[in-house]
Amino acid sequence: MTFTRDDVQIQSVTTVYKGYFRIDRYQVRHRTFAGGWTGTVTRELFERGHAVAVLPYDPVLDRVVLIEQYRTGALAAGRDPWLVEVVAGMIEEGESTEDVAKRETIEESGAEILEMIPLNDIMVSPGGSSESIKLYCARVDSSKLGGFHGLEEENEDIRVFTLSVDEALEWVKTGKISNAIALIALYWLAVEHKNLRAMWNP
Repeated sequence: MTFTRDDVQIQSVTTVYKGYFRIDRYQVRHRTFAGGWTGTVTRELFERGHAVAVLPYDPVLDRVVLIEQYRTGALAAGRDPWLVEVVAGMIEEGESTEDVAKRETIEESGAEILEMIPLNDIMVSPGGSSESIKLYCARVDSSKLGGFHGLEEENEDIRVFTLSVDEALEWVKTGKISNAIALIALYWLAVEHKNLRAMWNP
């Protein structure tokens, strides 16, 4: 049995909070696997827009470019609030995902994208948010990358560094990288590493 959006009845959508982010309250009914309909389901949904994430990879040096920055969500979860991540940024009105990838890669890491391929279009936490992230892997020259980046007007303080692919995958295994999007990107690289390097560094 396959359901679609047509199998959901939206009864109401109300904005209950609007600040830096927005929270909407949905009341819906949807078809059930047994053939009936649910009662009214009420859910608050966190609205922050949609994003792009990029794993910069240097096939010549066989290194990935990663960033580290402060995250309030990790602080609130009782974890170390400085997370190792891949480059990412929100899609502004009128921007293509490719434009966002190029902009954010320069802003957050100082790297220029030479070529890129799409990986996945990921729902981050669909039980409570509409946010999706378009994920790319980008070919870059990492030989001169490092230091600190980010937009001062947005209070960004981003540390940029490179790791060999083997080192990055070891960080995945040990849990040193716990950001979900970074994990997805690096697991993809673990599978496609040989093919990717052959394609970009023949």
